[in-house]
Amino acid sequence: MTPARETVDERPIPATSGHAGLSHTGMSRRSMVIAALSTIVEWYDFTLYLYFATVLARVFFGGTASSLLITLGGFAVAYLLRPLGALVFGHIGDRFGRRPMMLLSMALMSLAMLATALLPSYKAVGPIAGGLLLLLRCVMGFSVGGEYTGVVAYLLEGAPARRRGLVTSCASAASEVGGLLAVAVSASTVHLLDAADLESWGWRIPFLAGAALAGTVWIARAGMQESPDFERQAATGAMPTRPLRHALAHHRTGILRSFAISALGSITYYVGITYVPAFLTSAGSLSEGMSLWLSTGAALVVIAVTPIIGALSDQWGRKPVLLALALCGVLMPIPLFQLMASGSAGLAMVGAALLAAVAGGVSAVGAVATAEQFPGEGRLTGLALGATGATALFGGLTPFVAQALVARTEWPPVPGAMIALVALAVLPVLARAPETRPR
Repeated sequence: MTPARETVDERPIPATSGHAGLSHTGMSRRSMVIAALSTIVEWYDFTLYLYFATVLARVFFGGTASSLLITLGGFAVAYLLRPLGALVFGHIGDRFGRRPMMLLSMALMSLAMLATALLPSYKAVGPIAGGLLLLLRCVMGFSVGGEYTGVVAYLLEGAPARRRGLVTSCASAASEVGGLLAVAVSASTVHLLDAADLESWGWRIPFLAGAALAGTVWIARAGMQESPDFERQAATGAMPTRPLRHALAHHRTGILRSFAISALGSITYYVGITYVPAFLTSAGSLSEGMSLWLSTGAALVVIAVTPIIGALSDQWGRKPVLLALALCGVLMPIPLFQLMASGSAGLAMVGAALLAAVAGGVSAVGAVATAEQFPGEGRLTGLALGATGATALFGGLTPFVAQALVARTEWPPVPGAMIALVALAVLPVLARAPETRPR
């Protein structure tokens, strides 16, 4: 005899129902701005590792033929800890509040960034340098696991119902500002220093800057309000005492849909944007400095596109916008990677910009669409199981796989084929999913 449990409709609950408290507008503007801008920090450091991958390969792994692949492999391994971090921090956020969860994750991130900046190099201590770098990347992956989903949920729960897409997309836009800052600092450091100074001490500058930025955000977060939706749960005693069990029992369909949406967003972002500098350097025959400057331009495209797509999803709905972007993901990446491999800086810029527009659009609408798959109760744990799980597989692993496949097949468009295959697989899920925009 199976135990009785509450009958739960697993369909996404629109804000107008009041179930998830999504119609609240009592959040202070200051708290919303701090939450949105704080994603700059997490993406600054996490993408800094990819943008600086060729330099770190020489500094920490001796610059051998396999050092870049090992460096990208470290990024992939760190990403595998994101779901674990998301579950741990999600439990804290669902059980004790969004604010304490975001303070704790940012504190851990600040310490990991500072420790990275102080690491010894391969020349100083040998292979142990690479091991220490990878260990700190795992700490970073763990802390970032709870960061992005926490911020997205916080913005969603504090936004006016008719502007949820636009407001929540600010997390994606701000994270790309962090990526832009990372690539700009990386490019400036590479251009201003000669190779000897760069590998001796210059590589530390971007990580020290990130540690200072993270500490500043932690101080600002200390004055944030709690999410109005969590306050509703606390007032009514609705917080799940066991968030993981609650999510698995009541939100299975939402977990699967958020996994599919996040898979598309992750592979378009991490292969179509953050892997591009390494691709342009290795397969596109461009210099490190030129590749980083091209990526800076791509980041500007994402920042411009993100709020537009977020607002369009408020006007037209999440589903049609996601379907259109998934079709772009099927048709565009292969020819665009071929374009970037041509060796021409101009053509590479066109390819990188178009890929960035698609990736930025998916990230914008994907942020609100994944969070809307769940009511307030258990939302962070549901996102950890669905969205963050997909990001670990289709985000952190894919730059490593893309680089390995390019080297093995000697076919430059193979990263584009990876994006196209995932987009094709996600299309049927999106086509069957209900609309989650508030009516």
